[in-house]
Amino acid sequence: MTDIDPVEKTESQLQVLSSAMTTGTMQHARRMLNELVPAEIADLLESLPHTERNLLWDLVDPEKEGEVLLEVGDEVRTTLIRDMPLEDLVNATEGMDVDDLADFVQALPDKVTAEVLTSMDSQRRRRLESILSYPEDSAGGLMNTDTITVRPEVTLEIVLRYLQRLGELPNNTDNLIVTNRDNRYIGTLPLTTLLTTDPHAYVVDVMSREIEAIPADTEDDSVARIFEDHDLLSAPVVDDKMRLLGRITVDDVVDVIRDEGDHSVMSMAGLPEEEDLFAPVIPSSRRRALWLGINLITAFMASWVVSNFEGTLEKVVAIAVLMNIVASMGGIAGTQTLTLVTRGLALGQVSRQNRVWLLSKELIVGMLNGIVWALVVGGIAFLWFKQANIGIVIAAAMIINLIIAAFSGAAIPLMLRKLGIDPAIAGSVVVTTVTDIVGLFVFLGLATIFLI
Repeated sequence: MTDIDPVEKTESQLQVLSSAMTTGTMQHARRMLNELVPAEIADLLESLPHTERNLLWDLVDPEKEGEVLLEVGDEVRTTLIRDMPLEDLVNATEGMDVDDLADFVQALPDKVTAEVLTSMDSQRRRRLESILSYPEDSAGGLMNTDTITVRPEVTLEIVLRYLQRLGELPNNTDNLIVTNRDNRYIGTLPLTTLLTTDPHAYVVDVMSREIEAIPADTEDDSVARIFEDHDLLSAPVVDDKMRLLGRITVDDVVDVIRDEGDHSVMSMAGLPEEEDLFAPVIPSSRRRALWLGINLITAFMASWVVSNFEGTLEKVVAIAVLMNIVASMGGIAGTQTLTLVTRGLALGQVSRQNRVWLLSKELIVGMLNGIVWALVVGGIAFLWFKQANIGIVIAAAMIINLIIAAFSGAAIPLMLRKLGIDPAIAGSVVVTTVTDIVGLFVFLGLATIFLI
């Protein structure tokens, strides 16, 4: 049995639903849509322009609206809830896990948030307020307060009877959390241990101490790394006195990893990671205009460098033909190094101890690549223009610029991180500007010295 490509599946579902709506068989379209899981409905909504999206949204079963709103991106969610009646929004929050609800209410207008809080019982409201008291991108902001705790001094038989009385377990429960009478975290009791061990054994004798609790102020990317390194399905979250606050489950971590991936890709283009592909023209144009303006400034800076060598360009036409090669090769080399270092920073692989080694290594890589491609480009230039001096000049410029590009690609993200600026957002612009200006300046400068 072959797996269906999710992209092809979404395209197929869109075609079938569009056909059903076009032919007027809305009941058929409604039934087909609500047979899908919330994540699939969210994919369909994000794949449609506004008019069609609103038509499709009207077909979604009200009982599924809350789950679907959790699955769509922030910008799409905002457009959907903007026209929803207050009562529908409040109803959509019923049944949500508290950690999901915490993410959801932050996108709601203040009036709606107040109404949602009022509709809750006091215990659920306290749990929600506990999560909202932590930054969204922290362990405290990710956690769910729906946990099952047991005492170390009881037997497994008592724990089993307790679970039977509860009737159900929170989603993604693989461990019960062991705490003392002061609610301080001690360890975990795996369900597999509970089910396969003598029921007369005490919790303290069979519990695991391998899973370390995660402090509530831990950043979400660090949480994701902890889950990855230790192959966790869930982990407890504690305050600074080791008191249990809640737990994080793997589904929350998957969301973090996905958001980090979106952030890395979109930030390189200066766009928000939740950008709606089918957003209206004016907002989309406004968001992209700033980034284009920044790049325009850097282009003028490169042009200014070129303008200082007009005499050289007039006398040696070959320079005008070849000069973009040096800048382009430098830009690619710098971007390669920038991407690797930015990824290393995000994964915590780059530290004070290895920065010097990293810079040295990238300089050597830049020099070796510079020599190889300098020979190639210099040889082509010589064969093309039949002048050895032109080949030598562009070869020398290539070596210098690729060394500068490698150094810039490694050093600039380190400097930006130290200044508190996200290298994924600003790094590519800065590195490209440096390689363009240095490449053009070196090539035109050497040409002025040796060819005029």
